[in-house]
Amino acid sequence: MFRINPHAKKRLKPPTQHRCLMGKVRPAYIKRVGRMLMEQYPDRFTEDFEHNKQVVGQLVEGVSKKVRNRIAGYITSQVKRIKTAGEEEEVEESESVKTSSEGGS
Repeated sequence: MFRINPHAKKRLKPPTQHRCLMGKVRPAYIKRVGRMLMEQYPDRFTEDFEHNKQVVGQLVEGVSKKVRNRIAGYITSQVKRIKTAGEEEEVEESESVKTSSEGGS
């Protein structure tokens, strides 16, 4: 009969492979190209994926459809994230103005 040593688990190192992959939904080169395009052409991108797909196709040459779509998807998500972050800041500022004006009366 084969028995497993109960102390053997303590000697095993926890798997670090899963921790390293957390948060990496897109490859680094997709993010790098997307960031470069957003820095160089910030006014050309919108929240519309189809529009961004066409713009990326015009700006980046020699990429496959799959890579073009991934870059456009990354840019679309970043534009949406930036817009919602800006709206949240505006809401917080308006709330702080309301509370300061109400408290001073």
